[in-house]
Amino acid sequence: MNFGAAILGFAVLIFIHEAGHFLAARAVGMKPRKFYLGFPPALLKTTRGGVEYGIGAIPLGGYVKLPGMHRPAPGDLGASLQPARAAELREPLAVLDGAIGRGDDPGALEQLRLLEPELPGNRLIGEIRDGLAPDAYWRQRAWKRVLVIGAGPVTNVVFALVVFAVVFSATGAFKPTRGVQSVLPGDPAVKAGLRAGDEIVRIAGHGVSATGIQTAIRATRGRAFTIVVERRGHLVTVGPLRARDEDGDYMVGFEIKGVSGPGESLPHALSSSLNLIGTIAWSTVDAVGQLAHGKGTRNVSSVVGMVRDTAQAYQVSVWDFVEIVGLLSLVLGLANLLPLLPFDGGHIVMSVLEGLRRRAFSQLVYMRYSAVGLTIFLVLLYLGLRNDLFRSG
Repeated sequence: MNFGAAILGFAVLIFIHEAGHFLAARAVGMKPRKFYLGFPPALLKTTRGGVEYGIGAIPLGGYVKLPGMHRPAPGDLGASLQPARAAELREPLAVLDGAIGRGDDPGALEQLRLLEPELPGNRLIGEIRDGLAPDAYWRQRAWKRVLVIGAGPVTNVVFALVVFAVVFSATGAFKPTRGVQSVLPGDPAVKAGLRAGDEIVRIAGHGVSATGIQTAIRATRGRAFTIVVERRGHLVTVGPLRARDEDGDYMVGFEIKGVSGPGESLPHALSSSLNLIGTIAWSTVDAVGQLAHGKGTRNVSSVVGMVRDTAQAYQVSVWDFVEIVGLLSLVLGLANLLPLLPFDGGHIVMSVLEGLRRRAFSQLVYMRYSAVGLTIFLVLLYLGLRNDLFRSG
């Protein structure tokens, strides 16, 4: 049940993201060809109003297929064929390439119609036809393309804003205490004798507030120190122990107990939500910068970790579940703004550059840029799966 709720929550976030692209495209005159949750092969699909809606068998995301993402170029169709077949169709292919090269869209469409019976099942024919359509993506002005591509991540961020505001209105802001919620097995804290229910009084000889505990531990920089706690009315010294270096951050392996304050008014809830989004956004930018320098790799997570954490939050309470769904929506939106293809941010960068140079890049340029982005994505996916599947404790 927990994992079912987590998967459903993740599917809702994907739907919201893709719906942002879909509705923005319709609003500016681009008719999407497909709207899918998951990736092919299709488990279920139906066509309505010229749009194919479906659910894919690979549940790693979703997509909206916009018409003509790239401008057709002479030779595209021939390059998709076996050499022998391309030689047999040399003359009609030459007519098609000539029409595309001259910008004769009606002539190219007519030649495609004549070639289609000769090449049943060739998917590139449909791609070229979409690229020649009046509502093709590459034909649109730069602001329209940026609007359509940016609508997906922006929708996720707005959804997170609403979710956080609802949580703050219902439960109030989460406030840390000095109490220990839990101690992680195998870490320095449990080995030194720290227990759940202890209340931290001093760290390394200095009194600490609820918000200063992590800073005090980080300041030890791996040196031996003690923790004084209040346990059943008595002061107990725990340690000495040493914090473990986690990619530049120092941890000993315990979680602080938090309490929820009274529900906030709507204006205060929106303000708290905006502040939280700003904090998370800045932390995300900082984390990306650390990754660029080889730090913070153990903080990367994958879909496996996201689903697991969401399932655990559902087990704790409905509000914890709602809050982490909002967090995942924000993370999904921010991650998609990375300036790399195939992320939305990469398409935004390309659209802006094309607007400045007043002409579209070739599909080859997009492919090369995508190769860089996919390489980085695969590295991040490896790190996330490594951390999620083999994380100690």
